[in-house]
Amino acid sequence: QVQLVESGGGLVQAGGSLRLSCAASGSTFRLNAMGWYRQAPGKRRELVAAITSGGTTNYPESVKGRFTISRDNAKNTVYLQMNSLRPEDTAVYYCAAGPTIVRVLTTPAYWGSGTQVTVSS
Repeated sequence: QVQLVESGGGLVQAGGSLRLSCAASGSTFRLNAMGWYRQAPGKRRELVAAITSGGTTNYPESVKGRFTISRDNAKNTVYLQMNSLRPEDTAVYYCAAGPTIVRVLTTPAYWGSGTQVTVSS
């Protein structure tokens, strides 16, 4: 099994930055790809960023140029650096992981419990 634990959420003013971390434990050899999703109240969960073990990244247009995903394979940890935050970035952010990037982009095999990010205007 795999456990994902997020940290780093909080309250920030618009234009500010936050860095989220997600530490993976358990059968981490299964985690060739990892990513971040978010879900705002009343909205669908949406992909924020994804990364393969080789460092290939994927972002939706809504966060391109503002968010950066990275990973430390030795620590089994993935990070999400969020800059120029906007009130519409307010959501619960979830770490996700799976055996392939396609799996993470569609139906992740593993989820964290989420961390709240609130951006005030």
